[in-house]
Amino acid sequence: MKVPLLDLRAQYKEICKEVAPAIAGVVESQQFILGLEVEKFESEIASYTGSEFGVGCASGSDALLLALMALGVSPGDEVICPSYTFFATAGSVSRLGAKPIFADINPATYNVCPESIREVAKRCSKLKALLPVHLYGQAADSNEIFNVANELGVPVIEDAAQSIGTIDESGLRVGERDSITCFSFFPSKNLGAFGDAGMVVCNNKDWAEKIQILRMHGAQPKYFHSVVGLNSRLDALQAAVLRVKLRHLDSWTEGRKRNAAVYDERLKASGAVDSSTTFPDESMFPVIVPKRASPKGNHIYNQYVVRVPSEHRDNLRAFLSRRGVGTEIYYPVPLHLQKCFSDLGGIPGQLLHAESAAKETVAIPIYPELNQSQLDYVIESIQQYFEV
Repeated sequence: MKVPLLDLRAQYKEICKEVAPAIAGVVESQQFILGLEVEKFESEIASYTGSEFGVGCASGSDALLLALMALGVSPGDEVICPSYTFFATAGSVSRLGAKPIFADINPATYNVCPESIREVAKRCSKLKALLPVHLYGQAADSNEIFNVANELGVPVIEDAAQSIGTIDESGLRVGERDSITCFSFFPSKNLGAFGDAGMVVCNNKDWAEKIQILRMHGAQPKYFHSVVGLNSRLDALQAAVLRVKLRHLDSWTEGRKRNAAVYDERLKASGAVDSSTTFPDESMFPVIVPKRASPKGNHIYNQYVVRVPSEHRDNLRAFLSRRGVGTEIYYPVPLHLQKCFSDLGGIPGQLLHAESAAKETVAIPIYPELNQSQLDYVIESIQQYFEV
């Protein structure tokens, strides 16, 4: 049996009859950059996330860059972010000549640890913002992160590239708080375009207007530039596709959650524990499944990530690959140990939880179109590797 990590063809088959006329409408209008289709999508995403303003842009990476620019992050400034995340989180900071300050993660959620933020902030002299990530579709500890931000007197930019529709421990959707929140619509995301696309949402009119200007080369009005921006506009074809997909997003999330519940139940029955605890006895079944969201929260499972002892991780991946099961490692090298950031002085052993997660985690298929036989096959393959 073949069980890919993600099967976008299965998703497209479900919605192709809706997507085709949406694309045709844009082609007929010949209005391809920004315009009414983008404005409608911006409004729909703002409403969906509980935000007042939405500003479309070319990618999730650009969303981060625009947010940082809107807050005036400049050379020499410092921005605290997790080390265990996709490169764009810190790369966007570095592109502006600012310095990413890496914090460790909470091993139960893989999200940035507020106490680690407090600790690394003691070394900062020009701290400009906090940049937490809601990784894998699960909210970070938002209450405490915003408490820390208030203590430090800096704003928060939320990297929600993997977390559209995620609800935090207070019952608030990611994007609802007084922050700038950045989404990615890369094709593999839960809400994915037919190419690159991104969005910034916020409840601050001044921030939204700055981002709108910055995404158009800093021009307002056209050809008059008070600031230097960049070319990062959302095109109408992507907006049209995403508007169709948005109508299905909640049902797709429910499908992912159902699949996650099957994995949880079956793997725990074999002896797995969740990530709020440590590895069980290796002689039994040394697998850790994701910690469930808080009672008021919602984990959207952009990824379903299991954890195994480091000596098993790569062998397990190879075994699953031979059996036709797709996997991926998110992420094999924490950012404080990446070569391009070597000048920041990161060393092994500095952020232990991030380093352990990089060696022990592996993502398995979770997309909503998985059928029961595919789920059974993935579970049985993991059990077979550990000879359960």
